Parts: sequence; structure tokens; C-alpha cells
Amino acid sequence: MAFDYGTKRIGIAVTDPLQLIATALTTIHPNAVITYLTDYFSKENVSTFVVGMPKRLDGTDSQSAMHVKGFIRLLKKHFPQIPIQTIDERFTSKMASASIAQSGLKKHKRQDKGLVDSVSAVIILQDYMRTKVF
Repeated sequence: MAFDYGTKRIGIAVTDPLQLIATALTTIHPNAVITYLTDYFSKENVSTFVVGMPKRLDGTDSQSAMHVKGFIRLLKKHFPQIPIQTIDERFTSKMASASIAQSGLKKHKRQDKGLVDSVSAVIILQDYMRTKVF
């Protein structure tokens, strides 16, 4: 399960049991994420959390990284049994926007920031799955 964390919305993506395909799950307000995840885990298994870590071009943490680190602490507190991996999320929002623009969706749907966040989470999960050694 991957997260594109934002202070207004969190994009969430998941993969199939064979870890072949990443799909957007939802976009949720940060205040509702623990309740949502608790309910989700009552129906589905998750082996790893993958959290996008915002970086600057020089590879150092961006200003918003402190919010992401707080989110990671929250995940560890509520779900200590699930390991957490971070992955560089530079340019995922731009890649998500470009992917959405090429999809042929109508303009008002392409401008949906929630859609951008969930597609960004898919990109984060795809990047993680690509680099994971089985």
C-alpha cells in the first residue's frame, strides 16, 4: 500500500497479491486515514507501507518532509506490525498530471486534485515495486 501524503489529501494506492499491478484506491483527508485503514485492514492484508518522501532536486528533504515524517510516526503508532518504506517522490505529481492529461478525461476531471494524488500514489507504488528485490 502506497501513500502520497499531503496536508489536505492523502492519495492511496494498492497492489494485487502477486504485486504486479498498482491501482489507485482512494484519496482521503488526513484526519480520517487511521479509521479508513483500520476498516480496510479488516477486509484486506497489507504487507508493507510505501510512503512518498518529498525531496529537493539536490536530494535533501523538502519543507513538507516534516509533515510526511509525522504521518510515518502515526502509521508506526497505529500499525506497528507493518513495515514502512520511503521512496523519493520527486516529480510524481507532474508525472501524474501528465498521465491524466493523456488519458482523454474531460478538463474538469483532469483538474481534480484528488485524482492527481491517487495517481501519484500509484506511481510511488510502481516505483517501489520496480526496485524491490524478491
